[in-house]
Amino acid sequence: MVEQESPLVRLRSLSKEYYLGKTSVPALQGVDLEIYRGEFTVVMGPSGSGKSTLLNIIGCLDNPTHGTFEFDGHLISERDFDALAPVRNEKIGFIFQSFNLIPVLDVLENIEFPCLMARRREPAHVVRSRARALADEVGLSSCLRHRPDELSGGQRQRVAIARALVTQPKLVLADEPTANLDSHTSEQIIDLMQRLNEEKNVTFLFSTHDPRVRARARRVVSIADGAIVVVN
Repeated sequence: MVEQESPLVRLRSLSKEYYLGKTSVPALQGVDLEIYRGEFTVVMGPSGSGKSTLLNIIGCLDNPTHGTFEFDGHLISERDFDALAPVRNEKIGFIFQSFNLIPVLDVLENIEFPCLMARRREPAHVVRSRARALADEVGLSSCLRHRPDELSGGQRQRVAIARALVTQPKLVLADEPTANLDSHTSEQIIDLMQRLNEEKNVTFLFSTHDPRVRARARRVVSIADGAIVVVN
């Protein structure tokens, strides 16, 4: 009998509430979800459905109010925010719709930046070599010394993708990664992320409204009013 692989992410009866004064506002309600290594999964739902809250919790940027969250075999939901810094920095990569690049740093320096913040410091030449290799993989080897304001939107998102991968994370979270890109550039970015998923077995979890991203997903999680309604 072959033992089934344990999930990279496991959520059980997960709920999140926010407070407006004394009023409790539910953002997530009883979420059960598993994400396995190598998945290319999309979370879809209308604005206010809980997509961003779900990704924030999985990204260790927020804590659930109730329920459990396990990441890579470890119980995460009982740890405080500061204790989760190494998980955020070393095991999870982030891609944002607004790119979030550092304006005063060039392409290579932006890619390297998460490694400089890591608790587990690697030799500078190792980080530089990996950053150069990633820049080449995402098609940026000709503009390593360009700063963000010298790049197109598509190039900036390529920098963000390389930056998300430089710590060799277990999971990459992409929040509306094509929202600020034109159609042609969006297709190129989706192609790039799908290739990285297939060739490097990088696990991607997206939050998106973009039907083009949904069309490429191996699995779609639909969420409404803070609850998962369909997984297919």
